[in-house]
Order: sequence, then C-alpha cells, then structure tokens
Amino acid sequence: MSARIGVVVMAVLLVVYIGLVGQRAVLLVLSGDPIGIAMGAALIVLPIVAIWALGRELWFGIRAQQLAGRLEEDDALPDDEVMVRPSGRVVRADGEAVFPRYRSEVEANPDDWRAWYRLGLAYDAAGDRRRAREAVRTAIRLESASRR
Repeated sequence: MSARIGVVVMAVLLVVYIGLVGQRAVLLVLSGDPIGIAMGAALIVLPIVAIWALGRELWFGIRAQQLAGRLEEDDALPDDEVMVRPSGRVVRADGEAVFPRYRSEVEANPDDWRAWYRLGLAYDAAGDRRRAREAVRTAIRLESASRR
C-alpha cells in the first residue's frame, strides 16, 4: 500500500511540475523574442513527453499488478524458498539460483503469459530490472492477445 501512495505522490508532483513548466512555456512563446519562442516551444514538447511517459509507466504498473493478482488467485506465483533482505528484496544469489527453472519454463511454453510473468519475477530477483520489465511486458502482451 505504501508503494501505491508513493506512486500517487510522485505522479501528483510530476503533474504540478509539468503545469509549472507549461506555464513558463506559454509565457516564453508570448514574449515575442525568437529565442524565447524557441525555448517555449521546447518546453511545450517536454511536458507532453513527460505525460506520455508517466501514463505508460502507470499503465504498466496497473497491468502488472492485475496479472500478479490473477496468478495469486490461481496459486501460480513462484513459491521458491529464498532469503530476503530486511528491505524485502531477494538475496541476489538465491534469485540467480532459481532463475534457470523459469527460463526453461518460458523456453518450453513461449506463448504462456504466466511463464513470462514468473520469468520477470526471477529476473527481478536476480537483480536484472531491465529484463524483468521486458519479460513482464511480454506477459502483458501475451495475456492481452489471449483475451481477444
């Protein structure tokens, strides 16, 4: 729950920041100075990109949480015994030890979103956040395609 509160607080702060930057952008464009107009135009583009990125990340988090809920309902989340640090993160060596199981599961079932989601959790436990996100994105895409 505290992670969700943190996400909401950061999203609200980003929206406030985007609003302030947008206001400055309009003032620069209205200044009539060619350099001010150029800077204002650039400042208009940046908030648009920031809003797109924020929306994309929030949607990723919502979809990933939904898939985790479905796996939990089906009792299909990984149940490996691993050591956990006080912060809640898996000890990297333990994460790397269980990783081959989930990689081979994906190799055997490349169209199974559940296998991809579990692989994402294994990547995360092994400390590879980039591949973890890629695997979860693949799980989201496969699950969405299976509902069509």
